[in-house]
Amino acid sequence: MATQMFSSGGFPEPTQADRPALDGPVNPIGRWLFILTIIGGLGFAGYSIATETAQVGETLALVTILLLGGALLIALGFEFVNGFHDTANAVATVIYTNSMPAQVAVVWSGFFNLLGVLLSSGAVAYSIVALLPVELILNVGSDAGFAMIFALLLAAILWNLATWYVGLPNSSSHALIGSILGVGFANQLLSSGTGGTSGVDWSQAQKVLTGLAIAPVIGFFGAMALLFAMKLVLRNPKLYAKPATNEPPPRGIRALLIFTCTAVSFAHGGNDGQKGMGLIMLILIGCAPTAYALNRGLPSESVPAFVQQANRAADVFGTKAGTATVNAATARNVLASALKTKSANDPVVYAAIGVVSRDIGAQVARYGSLANVPSAAISGLRNDMYLALDSSKLALKAKTASATFVENERKAIGEFQHGLEDSTRFIPTWVKVAVAIALGLGTMVGWKRIVVTVGEKIGKTHMTYGMGGAAELMAAMTILLADRFFLVPVSTTHILSSGVAGATVASGASLQGTTLRNMALAWILTLPAVMTLAGGLYWLFLSVLRAMGTA
Repeated sequence: MATQMFSSGGFPEPTQADRPALDGPVNPIGRWLFILTIIGGLGFAGYSIATETAQVGETLALVTILLLGGALLIALGFEFVNGFHDTANAVATVIYTNSMPAQVAVVWSGFFNLLGVLLSSGAVAYSIVALLPVELILNVGSDAGFAMIFALLLAAILWNLATWYVGLPNSSSHALIGSILGVGFANQLLSSGTGGTSGVDWSQAQKVLTGLAIAPVIGFFGAMALLFAMKLVLRNPKLYAKPATNEPPPRGIRALLIFTCTAVSFAHGGNDGQKGMGLIMLILIGCAPTAYALNRGLPSESVPAFVQQANRAADVFGTKAGTATVNAATARNVLASALKTKSANDPVVYAAIGVVSRDIGAQVARYGSLANVPSAAISGLRNDMYLALDSSKLALKAKTASATFVENERKAIGEFQHGLEDSTRFIPTWVKVAVAIALGLGTMVGWKRIVVTVGEKIGKTHMTYGMGGAAELMAAMTILLADRFFLVPVSTTHILSSGVAGATVASGASLQGTTLRNMALAWILTLPAVMTLAGGLYWLFLSVLRAMGTA
């Protein structure tokens, strides 16, 4: 007879008889398919890099190949850990409502995570990159650039593994952003004696952190309101009763819960998968700029329109500069300084944007297409595009922008910005495939610890069909809105866990204080802990790489 266990509040926890079957034998064929998929994914990535660098005549030194391989393995490792750390958010409800067997649920979730990555827009990927210090983005192939990549990814992985080990539903997004902020602070401190650096982009950080802070609130109250609405509209009492032990729900309810699991898995893949994509692109740009710094796949037919856009934007900024003038050599330093100080509301900055924008148009017109840009000019052109894009965005965000730029001028600048994004902010198909495989396979490993926490340790009663459906439906809608409309990363973990808590309250049940306290503690500690870890690793890796003479 199973031993009765009690939570800290004196309520009985699920016995072994109540708990769904979480353990099952691993099919040998499935194990081999898993291993072969990993090997195939890594082989496809390696083949793609070799082919694309060979096509542009780029030869990589041995030390560059080693750094590239190591950085890519760590980046894909982050997505793999992200998968098994976050998969409980999608599958806990279908498992604890007996809608799907555990082993089937994780494979199902993994497939739709993979599909979500493949169909993602890529916009969120570069909102993560925008948090990084300006000089590290401009010089991502330097020793500091590699130290940045290694430090922030390893710090996020280590924190994810630590919280997974104790069964806490911690956010991979939260950990990664904390790592980026830690590297930014460390970079600023280490460079304080050499003219200073931009450190953390707090305007972008505020936008991202606001999304992370608001999403759990939306999850809690949204799931609560949704369950109340369901009770008014859907009167089937089976929706709000404890599921029968080891019996699947009625057909319609089961279809609803499988749909919500699918939606959360797809949304999670689309949002979380992009975090690794942006960092992988930085790695590729640093190691193989000829192949990856510019979107060489853009058709040459688009060049005349792009050149016109560049010249129109240059005319707008030149007009706003008034009598202020800068030469080409000074213009880039002016823009880099503006991005560091986050201030572009100045005639000198306008003049610099105009000079650099016109030069970008002239270079692209001279080469005929991005595919024809010679290797020696690629890094410079890419940096010019980055400076023009981000400084022009900064200029349009200024408080006085609406008075400075009329509608037609803002439209002209916006068209040029769109062309710059198409030229520099792209994701090759093989990168999406590699990240999709890593995230999808990750969902099939190590999921049990956090499934138990979400399924048993948030509320003091067994999860009902209605609770699971409301929590997951709200989580899927919130993530998709963040991905498609607001272009910011959000935490699937925080949204779903808070949604389960909100649905639990709406069902009239109590919450387990110990679990909620531990989750809140993990949320509070993540930023300072990961920032400290990432900053320390950045200093360590930077010292090692400089000692190796990779600069």
